[in-house]
Amino acid sequence: MKYTTIPHTDIRVSKICLGTMTWGNQNTPQEGFEQMDYALDQGVNFFDTAELYPVPANADTYADTERIMGDWFAQTHNRDKVVLATKIAGPGSYTAHIRTSGFTPESIREALEGSLKRLKTDYIDLYQLHWPQRNANFFGKRDYTPDPNEKWENDFQQILETLEGFIKEGKIRHIGLSNETPWGAMKYLALSEHKNLPRMKTIQNPYSLLNRTFEVGNAEVSHREQLGLLAYSPMAFGILSGKYRNGQLPDKSRLKLFPRMARYNSEQSLAATDAYAAIAEKHNMTLAQLSLAFVTDRPFMTSNIIGATTMPQLKENIGSAEITLSQEILDEINAVHDRMPNPAP
Repeated sequence: MKYTTIPHTDIRVSKICLGTMTWGNQNTPQEGFEQMDYALDQGVNFFDTAELYPVPANADTYADTERIMGDWFAQTHNRDKVVLATKIAGPGSYTAHIRTSGFTPESIREALEGSLKRLKTDYIDLYQLHWPQRNANFFGKRDYTPDPNEKWENDFQQILETLEGFIKEGKIRHIGLSNETPWGAMKYLALSEHKNLPRMKTIQNPYSLLNRTFEVGNAEVSHREQLGLLAYSPMAFGILSGKYRNGQLPDKSRLKLFPRMARYNSEQSLAATDAYAAIAEKHNMTLAQLSLAFVTDRPFMTSNIIGATTMPQLKENIGSAEITLSQEILDEINAVHDRMPNPAP
């Protein structure tokens, strides 16, 4: 396993991070336990979750993923071996079953205390804002359009001051962003510097061969400000496994179970996937290995968040950390990207 440090900290994390959002929905608690056992044994010391999980989010399964992880920590006593990240859910119609009050001090306390209880731990290593509470481009939205009726506004300073209080209490070690824009990231960083408030250390945004929009603006922020990317959906909801090629729709696959989760399933995305699959085949590797190795080795990458519903998938995904793509392969990937840039939002 390859390792790095979370920027501006001394926390050493694996370049592969174990994602957990299927546990409690597509995966049973027992399967979640098996994944955590295997990942830790392979050197993966970074686990990411959220109060929202599992997905798709609903009231019946709210926070079950954190409960599964908490039970595993209680059973194995491995909490000290894991760098644990979780998130507070942002506002929206799909999270009205959680709360509707955004990132108020009271909401953050409620969310954090709930996560600590479910995870059966006294502290969170990295606590993240799952998405902005203001109108912004995230979850596949390409173009920014001002909303004259916007009612959610980020009080950036109040949020940082609230999180600072929990850091002083010892309940949070570090903080991070998720689904954030360059403007939002710089707003937080500037306030941290000018008001002597805690600094956001990471940004968890989508990044894959089908969606490299992070490179448009956020990559420069990440590089110059040392705001480490935690890439999610590096397999584009499984599209880059190749299992949906040629019109296939495997049983128990995410798109079979949840057809509305079609963010990466456009005609253009499938065409680009075929082109990347040809590169993988040419160089005697799987499409999944090519896709994940590309993401893991980007210069602005802190950790690549992989997720799997089966153990063979998990083993292949974790094993991709040992692969380094040659310049020839990178040139071929970029040639496809030049022809079909960012087919998925």
